[in-house]
Amino acid sequence: MQWTLVIPLKPLVRAKSRLAPAAGGLRPGLALAFAQDTVAAARACAAVNDVVVVTDDARAGAELAALGARIVPDTPRAGLNAALAHGAAAVRARRPAAPVAALNADLPALRPAELARVLGAATAFPRAFLPDAAGIGTTLLSAAPGAELRPVFGAASRARHTASGAAELTLDGVDSVRQDVDTGDDLRTALALGVGAYTVRAAAGLLTVD
Repeated sequence: MQWTLVIPLKPLVRAKSRLAPAAGGLRPGLALAFAQDTVAAARACAAVNDVVVVTDDARAGAELAALGARIVPDTPRAGLNAALAHGAAAVRARRPAAPVAALNADLPALRPAELARVLGAATAFPRAFLPDAAGIGTTLLSAAPGAELRPVFGAASRARHTASGAAELTLDGVDSVRQDVDTGDDLRTALALGVGAYTVRAAAGLLTVD
């Protein structure tokens, strides 16, 4: 099964606000670098047909389009879940039978092979999700052909996606797909896993890995 990934990205001036204490003025550049590494890894995944990024940020849109993503404006401008639903609808308008998965834009350590394992496991369910490394949120939500995405990202989204009827994917060895970055500690963990080239450059000298 070949998936289309929908990746939401806030305007860079507002993205990754919880990183501000650790990153200061580098925060917008880091948010872009995370997204670039996420898109680059997703595009390199054998299970991925294409990548759609939902964003109104002109700079991010241009940089991510250069990596092969299709940019869809965030027309609803009503938050993360509305952006994801809009992106999924744009995908299905062109390819009604496409399997769709929402993926966080802040996975700078993402490995194509690990993403392929997660998407492979998701094919067994109409809707499925992968919890984040903290075990509270969600980094990926999938919808098979004929199923609506129905995203409920946000606080405690693991519990909310479970309540929505999505199956939880329980996989070992996919840390790079679970490790989103919201805080300085998250970034240290991602750096220890090994981040992509864009984040390496953007984070140079910012944090050290103990």
